[in-house]
Amino acid sequence: MLQYLALGDSYTIGEAVAEQQSWPHQLVNKLREQAIDVAAPKLIATTGWTTGELLAAIEKENPPSAYNLVSLLIGVNNQYRGYHLDLYREDFTRLVQKAIFYARKKPEGVFVLSIPDYGVTPFAAEKQPQQISREVEEYNTIAQGICQRLGVTYYNITENSKRAALEPDLLADDKLHPSGKMYTEWVEQIYPNVVKQIRLLQKV
Repeated sequence: MLQYLALGDSYTIGEAVAEQQSWPHQLVNKLREQAIDVAAPKLIATTGWTTGELLAAIEKENPPSAYNLVSLLIGVNNQYRGYHLDLYREDFTRLVQKAIFYARKKPEGVFVLSIPDYGVTPFAAEKQPQQISREVEEYNTIAQGICQRLGVTYYNITENSKRAALEPDLLADDKLHPSGKMYTEWVEQIYPNVVKQIRLLQKV
């Protein structure tokens, strides 16, 4: 049975939606539909966490290096708090390296999702939304570069998230976090390549 570890923040736990509507749980259910034997996801994620807080939580929990798949989605709270990009660059590099370690030291078992653009949400309407969108893109550019350097798959779900500007049902009731429907769309986007990652891992 495949073991899956999901690292992140509110976007990983599925803030404001039912647990089974979060994208890690939807991904596991999708894999099971295709007869891929995978355990329920292990989540190390909490709403509001920055990269530093996720690193501290990982150190405290000390998960084993025994996972087949490890996902990472983190950084929006660094941006929200106005932290320096250099801190994100340093912390995110460490997080990807840790993810590789937990994936049995195989970069092929790790994948990263980009930060959604919450600048398009009603929550951000009076909080300089264009600046938010620009800064989220800066964070994502850094993350993508680190993933390329470390040989880790990077999925850009940010463009998809921007549709919430015109499709309110893609947002949860809090008008900030994604709805289960948006998480479904993320899973539909990444699922075919995640399956390819799994097939590749089963060959090596």
